[in-house]
Amino acid sequence: MSELITNKREQDENFLKRQEKLKGLILRLHDGEDEDVVKEDFKEHFSGVSSYEISQMEQSLMNEENIDVEQVQLLCSIHANIFKGSIEEVHTINREHEKVGHPVRVMREENYALTNLLESLNNNVKQYVSDYSEKYRMNVMAQMNLLWDIDKHYTRKENTFFPIMERNGVTAPPKVMWGVDDEIRNLIKDFRALIDTKSQDNLLETYLVMEKEIVDMISKEEDILIPMVLDFFTEDDWLQIAEDSHEIGYCIVAPDEKWIPSRIDFVEQYRYDQEQAKKELEKNSENIHFDIGFLNKIELEAILNSLPVDMTFIDANDTVKYFNQAEDRFFARTKSVIGRTVQNCHPPHSVNTVDRILDDFKNGVKTKENFWIQMGEAFIHIQYFAIHDKDGKYIGTLEVSQNIQPLRELEGTKKLLD
Repeated sequence: MSELITNKREQDENFLKRQEKLKGLILRLHDGEDEDVVKEDFKEHFSGVSSYEISQMEQSLMNEENIDVEQVQLLCSIHANIFKGSIEEVHTINREHEKVGHPVRVMREENYALTNLLESLNNNVKQYVSDYSEKYRMNVMAQMNLLWDIDKHYTRKENTFFPIMERNGVTAPPKVMWGVDDEIRNLIKDFRALIDTKSQDNLLETYLVMEKEIVDMISKEEDILIPMVLDFFTEDDWLQIAEDSHEIGYCIVAPDEKWIPSRIDFVEQYRYDQEQAKKELEKNSENIHFDIGFLNKIELEAILNSLPVDMTFIDANDTVKYFNQAEDRFFARTKSVIGRTVQNCHPPHSVNTVDRILDDFKNGVKTKENFWIQMGEAFIHIQYFAIHDKDGKYIGTLEVSQNIQPLRELEGTKKLLD
C-alpha cells in the first residue's frame, strides 16, 4: 500500500513539474520569444503531451498567471503549432465513437469535408485573383456559401460539448476555443464581403488568413478537443449531444443513420421502462394552481411552446432554468444549457454586457432592457425583464425575443376571419 501511495505522489509531482515547464514555454511566447526557439526547447524536454495536460495548462494560465481569455486565445494558434504532432494517442477498447452517427465521427467527417472544400476553394480563389473573371468569382461565392455551414459545426460544439466540459471542471479550453470560433466567423464574413463587392484589395492575403485559422481549428479539434473529451464524456453525454446535434444541424455532410450505442439489453430495457413510466406520470400529473385558474404541466408547456416568441429564464444565481421551444426559433438552444450559468452561454467578448444588465436588474437600477437587430430579412426585437416575487425580491431574468418584421409591415385593417 505504501508503494502505491509513493507512486501516486511521484506521478502527481511529475505532472506538476510538466505543467510548470509547459506554462513556462507558453509564457515565453507571451513575452515575445521566437516561436522556433521555444519549439526546440519543447522537443528537448517532451516526447509528447496529453490533451488533458494542455487543458490544465490553459486553465492555470488564466487562474494563476492572470492571463485573460483573449490573451490565451491569441497564443492558442501558436502553442497548438508547437504541440502539433506530439499529442498522445488515446487508446481505448471502446470504439463507439467510430460508429456512424456518433458525435465524434460526425465532427471528424465534417472536418474532412471542410478540408476538401478548402483545397478546392484555394484553387478557385487563386484563379479568380489571376484574372478576376466573373466565372471564377461565382465559383468562389458558391463555395463560400457552403463554407458558412461551418457556423453549425461551431454552434454544435459550443452548445453541446462545452456545457459538459464545464460541468466536469474543464472551463478554460471552451472559452478560448469559442473566441477563436467567433474570429473565424468574422474572417469568413469579411472575405465574403470582398467577393460580393468585387473588391480586389488584399483578396488572396485575406483568404489565406481565413484558411489558416480554419485549418488550425480543425487541428485543435482533432488533436486536442476530441482526445480530451473521450477521456470523461459518458455514453449518456454522447446520446444527449447526438440528440441536440440533430436540432442544430450539420456542416456540409450529415450522418447516414442514427447512432445506436452497444448497450447491455437489460440495462437498455430498464431505461426504456423508466422513460415510459415518466411519460405516463407526466400525462396524469396534477394541476398547477395559479392566483387565477389552473393548468396541468402538459397544457402549460404546450401553451408556452405555442407563443410566437423565444423565451429563456435564468434564476437569481444566473443559472439557465428554462427555455420554450417556439416553432420558429432563430437563436440556437439545446437541452445542455439547462443548469449552465448564462455567462458561459455567451462568447467571451459579450460577457461584460450580460453582467452589466444583470447587475442593474439585481440592484434595482433597471427593470427591463431592449435591443433590436437585423438578421437577413428578419428584424429581431430582444427584451430582458427583471422578474420579482410578490415581496419585490429579484428571482431571475426573462429574455423574450421575437421577429417583429411581419408586424412592422402591417397596414390598414384586418377583421376577424377576413
